[in-house]
Amino acid sequence: MSTPLIDLKVDDQAIATITFNRPDKRNAMSDDMRTEFIAALEHVAATQAIKALVLTGAGKGFCAGGDISGMHQRMNAPAGEVGFNGWHRQQRVHHTQALLHTMPKPVIAAVNGAASGLGADTAMACDFVIASEWASFAWSYVLRGIVPDGGGMYFLPRRVGLARAKELIFTGRPVKVDEAVALGIVDRKTGADTLLADAQAWAVELSRASSTALALTKTILNQSFELSSHDVFAQGSQAQGICYTSSEHRAAVEAFLAKSATKE
Repeated sequence: MSTPLIDLKVDDQAIATITFNRPDKRNAMSDDMRTEFIAALEHVAATQAIKALVLTGAGKGFCAGGDISGMHQRMNAPAGEVGFNGWHRQQRVHHTQALLHTMPKPVIAAVNGAASGLGADTAMACDFVIASEWASFAWSYVLRGIVPDGGGMYFLPRRVGLARAKELIFTGRPVKVDEAVALGIVDRKTGADTLLADAQAWAVELSRASSTALALTKTILNQSFELSSHDVFAQGSQAQGICYTSSEHRAAVEAFLAKSATKE
């Protein structure tokens, strides 16, 4: 039986951890690995009992980007098939990143080493990034003659601003962890020995509130730069109507009233 390329575990605090498990390739994303990743993300999204997700890499790297051998195979395809094959591959890349970005619960990237190309984009698709002292980031697409296709042109400017995003993407240069913190690429820095535990503890903290309210709030916040204030208020009104009917809201109100009654 072959070793899974994606390892999914759920702890007793309902925090899921997905680990890229191709350490000999610095967790470069192959087609088979992407298939397993999609299945894991869909499972986490659909399992109501799971409260949050932590994403990390096995070994020394977080994710070295797209698998170079896959790029080589793509170039060797018959000329008349290269375009459609590329389009089809892009659909799967975008589907994967959308699953991660729209996950209806908090998602933390625990970056343990190099996150390059698609790996850097994948970290940016998460809600939060915590990184060890060994972490680094590089949007190295242009050095391979391609454009950022994992969401970097969307996510990175929202973290660092447009001009800085252009500089990082145009040069493809590596960004070490301290600069990444200063730029806003990384939200928290911690030690390599405690990275995963710190990420999981943060995930617990972020997911203590109502799962319904968190999912609806995240959905609206993810669109807030593109929406008008009117649209944000309108979506917020609809979301609040749903929250009013949730068992979580009812329980929270009843608990508050009961606590207040004991103080009188």
